Amino acid sequence: MSTLEFNQALMDLENNLVSFALTFTKNLEDAKDLTQETFLKAIRYRKYYTPKTNFKAWTFTIMKNIFINQYRRKTRSKTIFDHTKDSYLINNNSSSEKPNNILYKKEIENYVQKLDNEYKIPFNLHMEGFKYKEIADKLNIPIGTVKSRIFIARKKLMKSLPEYTFSSN
Repeated sequence: MSTLEFNQALMDLENNLVSFALTFTKNLEDAKDLTQETFLKAIRYRKYYTPKTNFKAWTFTIMKNIFINQYRRKTRSKTIFDHTKDSYLINNNSSSEKPNNILYKKEIENYVQKLDNEYKIPFNLHMEGFKYKEIADKLNIPIGTVKSRIFIARKKLMKSLPEYTFSSN
């Protein structure tokens, strides 16, 4: 499939993609944004499309995965989007969090900050919800290196913080 044919096939799906995005977002503007991101990712990963296969299913899968990844990031950051006229972002930090939990969290964060950058950066990105592939692309390192560094960071943290190690008893 030539680039022109690929782009035309993508543009022919625009209305279908917006409709599909609306089932996820329930908001026309967010649906259009999701559609644009789907276009961008489809064009970026065009080389992974297998010609003579279901192009519509391929693009819909891209959209679904983008939405799922965005949802995971939003829930991890606990940010709520207020769709009022002024569109405020509300950070959903629970002020009723127990003091012990706050101290434990700070202690763990201190140990994370003590990690070497080669381990700390991939680990933090992973904890923010980025996929291994996204981290690898962002840091311009192989995906295997990302997985290894995150694994080593976890091991170092478990060694430094034995009181937080999971026990099945």
